[in-house]
Amino acid sequence: MVDPLRSLLRASHLLAAERLPAVVAEHARAMGARDLVLYLTDYEQSSLVALPGEGVPERQVMSIDSSLAGRAFRRVEVVRSATHGGHRLWLPLLNGMERLGVVEAVLHGEPDDDLEEDLRALVSLTAELIVANAQYSDVYARVRRRRSMSLAAEIQWELLPPLTFGTDRVVITGGLEPAYEIGGDTFDYSVTDGTADLLVLDSVGHGLPAAVLAGVAVGAYRHARRSRLDLPDIAREMDEAIAGQFTGSQFATAVIARLDVESGQLRWVNAGHPDPLVLRAGELVLPPRCPPSRPLGLQDGRPTTCTTRLEPGDRLVLYTDGITEARSPDGEFFGEARLAEFILAAASAGDPAPETVRQLMRRVLEHQADQLQDDASIVMLEWRTGEEWRIPSGVAPRSAVHPRDAAR
Repeated sequence: MVDPLRSLLRASHLLAAERLPAVVAEHARAMGARDLVLYLTDYEQSSLVALPGEGVPERQVMSIDSSLAGRAFRRVEVVRSATHGGHRLWLPLLNGMERLGVVEAVLHGEPDDDLEEDLRALVSLTAELIVANAQYSDVYARVRRRRSMSLAAEIQWELLPPLTFGTDRVVITGGLEPAYEIGGDTFDYSVTDGTADLLVLDSVGHGLPAAVLAGVAVGAYRHARRSRLDLPDIAREMDEAIAGQFTGSQFATAVIARLDVESGQLRWVNAGHPDPLVLRAGELVLPPRCPPSRPLGLQDGRPTTCTTRLEPGDRLVLYTDGITEARSPDGEFFGEARLAEFILAAASAGDPAPETVRQLMRRVLEHQADQLQDDASIVMLEWRTGEEWRIPSGVAPRSAVHPRDAAR
């Protein structure tokens, strides 16, 4: 018997992106499944959208917050439910720790451990193929769009690293809103040789001019970071790039941070930006006051580098003022206190960092009645000793669902 995983891997080398859902479904049937459907999350991470394919059953868009598929996505676990004459598995679709979506496997009967393990392996390979195919095809980007995207947002999404990255020592996750109209806010990160570098940036203005400025700033940041420069010198290169290309009325605020993953030592530069927050053991811990330098593009000297030390389990939060200054219809700001309380409550509930950020961005939008007046972005880093964190694996927990709940 031909190994379906090896067969899929061989087929993938000459496989067009739009054929992937049908080919994966064929290989799932060879394993013993009745049907298999791939779903991707939309850009707002509020819905799951099925990828169409020849011979693949049609499916409706599902809410991440109120469906069985959404439960698998939120909790990063396999959800099982009974169907008429069979069983259904919802499996998280993961690229490392980044949640791409979910996979629905419809089975003839209750799966044994071997079939479930085979399906998990198939889903893991499928996630890798989706990420690879997305580099040269627009198929998946089109499916993920629930509405029209502005040119500025198009530029910003192309600048971003994966929304989530994780190792046994550090987890980094970020969010941007409004997803389809984001202009001047962005973030970046890198984890290299035991060092985690972070950037959160807010370009002045809105729309395309702000996106272009952010693009120059991120390009200068990556160039300086990859040249192994220290934080003040990274800030200087970014400042010079912005000042050299834009007028004095155009600038960006930013926090540029660097964490020693082994020791927990955190260093950062504040260029006219909201201060970082540290959330520890159910409390908000304010780092030492860091004298802010002027915004990037307007600096007049070498910025100050500030230092603190994280403790295992700490969550470091970098954000733009679009988070805290989101204003409700009656004029109430979201505020730093509400931001900290939300993240602390999520940690207490056991929510992982990626799900915390997803729900936070939903809450910020709700606070401003889904009409953000300013871009809002956030990056959260969770630092661990390496003993506590466990990346979901082939033995991820299962969630059983009673047949009467299966229609949800």
